[in-house]
Order: sequence, then C-alpha cells, then structure tokens
Amino acid sequence: MSAPAREFLRALPKVELHCHFASTIRPGRLVAWARERGVALASEDPADLARYTGLADFLRSFNAAHAVFRSSDDIALVAHEGVRAAVATTNLRYREYHVNPGNFAELGLPWPSVLAGLVQGLTRAEQEFGVGFGIVPAINRARDLAAAHAVLDVVLAHPHPAVVGLGQDDLAADGYESPTAWEPVYRRAREAGLRTTAHVGEIATSTAASVLEAVEVLQLDRVDHGYHVVDDPVAVDRAREAGVHFCCTPTSAHLLSGWALDADHPVARMVEAGLSVNLSTDDEVFFDTSLQAEYEHVGLDLGLDRQALERIALDGVEASFAPEATRERLRAEVLALTGT
Repeated sequence: MSAPAREFLRALPKVELHCHFASTIRPGRLVAWARERGVALASEDPADLARYTGLADFLRSFNAAHAVFRSSDDIALVAHEGVRAAVATTNLRYREYHVNPGNFAELGLPWPSVLAGLVQGLTRAEQEFGVGFGIVPAINRARDLAAAHAVLDVVLAHPHPAVVGLGQDDLAADGYESPTAWEPVYRRAREAGLRTTAHVGEIATSTAASVLEAVEVLQLDRVDHGYHVVDDPVAVDRAREAGVHFCCTPTSAHLLSGWALDADHPVARMVEAGLSVNLSTDDEVFFDTSLQAEYEHVGLDLGLDRQALERIALDGVEASFAPEATRERLRAEVLALTGT
C-alpha cells in the first residue's frame, strides 16, 4: 500500500462497533495500576500483553484488566484516554463499547457508578475530539442464565440514552459459544427497546449453521465475528440476502483462531462475497492493535481495494445503534471524503 493510500485510510471516517471497554486502557496505565493495586497480570511488560496460546488464555488477561479499576473516576479517566489515543492514530468518529456490568459489580462497582464514569469520560472526549459513543452492556457467557437476567435487570433499572444495546463477552466453561442459550434475556432486551448483538462464529467449535441460528433465534441486529459463515456458501447467501451485518476484528481472529492475515482470511472472503462488514479492534490493548492497523491489515495484507474499504466504512455507519441524526452526520462525513 502506497503512502497516499495509507493517508486515505487514516483520513477515512471510522465507526467502531466491537470494542470491549476494559481493553481501551493504556498499557502503561494497566501495568502501573496493577502494580499499585496488587493485581497479578500475565506479564508486566506491555509488549507481552498480546501473546496468548488461545482464547481461554486471552480471557484470563481480559478479566485481570477489570480488576485494576477501583472507582467511577478510574472508568472516566480510561474512557477519555482511550478516545484520545484512538484519534491520535486515525479518524475515529463514533464508537460503541461493550461493558460487562457483572464483572465490575464483583469488584464493588455497581452499574450506576460504572455508567456514570463512562458517560463522564466519553462525553468529555466527545466535546474535545468530536467522537460520538454508545454503550452496549454485555452479559458474561461464563455465568448462568440467572446472572444474565440480573445484568439486564440492573441495566433496565437505570436507563440512559447512551445505553443502546445488549451484547456478550467471555466464554462458557465448556468452550462453546452456545449463543441461543441466552434467548430469554435477548427477548426481554428487545421488548425493552434495546438493540442486540452476539458473539458467534469466532472459534473452532462454531459452524456456519450456528451463526444463522443465532441471528434467527436471538433476532440479532448484528453479529460480532461470525467468520465461520464462510464455511458454507448457502449460509453466505442467506446472510447476504437477510442483510446480516458482521462486526469483524481481523487481528484478534488471527491471534486467537490462527487465520493468516492474507487474502484467504475470512474477513476478506466475507467482503468479497458481498456481506455487510465493519472493522473493529475487539480488545485493543491485548491484541496490540488499533483501528488504523485493522484498516491497514485489510487494505494491505488482505488485499481489499479502496472501494471495498469505503463500503466497510459506510456499512459500519448503517449498522451502528446510533440515532438516525448521528448516522446521517457520519454518513455525510464518509461520503464527503470518498466523493460517492
């Protein structure tokens, strides 16, 4: 990719839809707080934070990151710093954060305090950098259905316009995604007016059929990951015809599932098949990535052309849970750059 092409990718207005909040903490702050607060990390060398033997190994580091937070002010600080770091490298315009209320509650931080910190830090960042935001509370798949209902209970008890959907994180102890197990919680979320997304099609035990099953049973607005849909051409056709949107994270798919960052990567195959795809970092600090890096991987390593990258940017706008006025503004920003 030439220097002008890299500059285009930097300037392209970007929407990020699959970003776990705890992973936006700066590496230096994570290590410093862990030392100060007695939290054991897999390594105190930030360069080692992105080295894993698989998803289960990664999740241990992900959960340790939550443990360094002590207050709503901590959350506000990390929220602001994360946006500041992102805009220093690329043209981030809007981001939705997956946030696990249960993980923070176990640390003594109730959801109202977490939400207040998020809104404070992200509103400050929006005022300074013009980056809009949405918050997507996540149920923990390592917990049971009752715990998932409890998460939704507390979210619905404290409504806020920034809370736009329901999602997921972590993984069941048996190593299976089992997305449809959460159907009762997702039904309640939809009835309460929340949009929905779910992790599926990410790991080796997943199938193309399980991706479609999750979309249909949970009535999802979009899918996080979904890579195994490309295993079955019929499933690809059905997903395209249904307008299913996929929030894809090329680097994490490479590190955790072993897909090489080349033209055969599932993300490249999904885009080439005409599926609706957006790019995100997933867990920025733990995968040593950035939104700019994800776009460069897709443009350079996966070999997608400028037209495909422009479509990815627009697909992200359309799949966001932002209000229509925000989507209209974001859409105009992308079209102003691309000239289409």
